[in-house]
Amino acid sequence: MSWDTLLLYLDPGTGSVLLSPAAFALFVALAVGLVWMAFRPAGARQAVDARLSGYLGDGSAEGGMDRPFVSRAIVPIIRRVLGVLGRLLPHRQTEEMWRKLRYAGEPGGLTPIDFAGVRILAAVLPAGAYLVLFGPSSGMAVALRNALLLAMLGYFAPRLWLNMRVRRRQHQIERALPDALDMMTVGVEAGLAFESAMIKVGEQWDNPLTRELRRVVGEMRVGTPRDMALRRMVERTGVEDLSTFVAILIQSTQLGVPIAQVLHSQAAEMRLKRRQRAEQLARQASVKMIFPLIVCIFPALMVVLVGPAIPQILGFFVTMSESLRGLPAIR
Repeated sequence: MSWDTLLLYLDPGTGSVLLSPAAFALFVALAVGLVWMAFRPAGARQAVDARLSGYLGDGSAEGGMDRPFVSRAIVPIIRRVLGVLGRLLPHRQTEEMWRKLRYAGEPGGLTPIDFAGVRILAAVLPAGAYLVLFGPSSGMAVALRNALLLAMLGYFAPRLWLNMRVRRRQHQIERALPDALDMMTVGVEAGLAFESAMIKVGEQWDNPLTRELRRVVGEMRVGTPRDMALRRMVERTGVEDLSTFVAILIQSTQLGVPIAQVLHSQAAEMRLKRRQRAEQLARQASVKMIFPLIVCIFPALMVVLVGPAIPQILGFFVTMSESLRGLPAIR
């Protein structure tokens, strides 16, 4: 069997040469594997080593040959393709997409153009695969309808994933903020500087909030003013409680209020907000339990309680109907 027969086949209806389903599936698997390898997050140590080697290398042409072939040849091609596809979208969505990606922690180093290209690619690949594999057998109208549904699903799925990632990250920051403020309060009252207290919090835990605090400390070490670094952290997270804390901290610093006093009061307020949020969720639990009670528990309970009495009830109605049949008709 030759490669032509494996990759191509002759359509008996139209007489045209088409790509075989096996070959198309192979190409799709290869494309998915390349995209996964392109956006696979590298380890922190590998990223640091690569960055240091780029800064401290000898500048020769052989320095780039140390990287894997995928990162040298395949990844730039995929980036260019995603960039070309992303430019097809309206430019007014760029700022909103930047904000969403920052709130999500910039997953995979994606830019708005790259993310738009991913959305278009996720819409085109499933629809094209369905048309090639099932289009000739299911009919043109049905195939176009299903391909359109797959394209819509593939186009909106990355956006839904990004929104879920944003909500999860913001929830993690809200939950970690009271404990981080408590630890910073203890550190400042023990004599540490505010930057040192943030470093201690970053060393104690590993969550989105502590990673942002470590980034703030790194920006301040390279010369960024503390107020600007804190404002940038608020812009990257979009958490209301963190924004309130940063605004009060900046204002108190300008007015000369001790940082320990501000941290103590804000820690107490954040604990109170966390308690109120927990009480609100507890009050909502009774409402959320109505649906599983009605759909899952009540039918089973009715079967257990009324089930044994159903034969007697049916027998009673049968006896009554027979007795009514024996009565003379009323004229």
